[in-house]
Amino acid sequence: MSGISDPHSHEQSRGPDDPDVVYIGYRRRGRVIVEKRPEQEQLTPERSLALVNHSSSGFEWGYSGSGPAQLALALLLDYTGDEAFALDHYQAFKSEVVSQLDCAGSDECWRLTSSEIDAALRETTAEPVAPSIN
Repeated sequence: MSGISDPHSHEQSRGPDDPDVVYIGYRRRGRVIVEKRPEQEQLTPERSLALVNHSSSGFEWGYSGSGPAQLALALLLDYTGDEAFALDHYQAFKSEVVSQLDCAGSDECWRLTSSEIDAALRETTAEPVAPSIN
């Protein structure tokens, strides 16, 4: 994900009063669902498919394939609102983040927060990431 002029420009598109965004993925009756909260919107592949068609059958996660590539593109496109940024960085985001998502926990879903997305984007753009304080 190198070669971007300002790796933090995607963060500037969100205002300081915007609530934290959380994406949640799960399966319902075998169908993949990805929700964006707090808006309770369902993320669909249509917008990302208009840019690159990796998987017309939809999203997937947990491995490095076409469904995860479509999800990575859709997530970055939705999160940043910047087509060029999403296109430049979704493959690395797929490898570093989407391929690692897992629904095997007790709640059988994955959660991806705005803080986690920002940290992943800083890391994959070779920017130093401050350690989190727990």
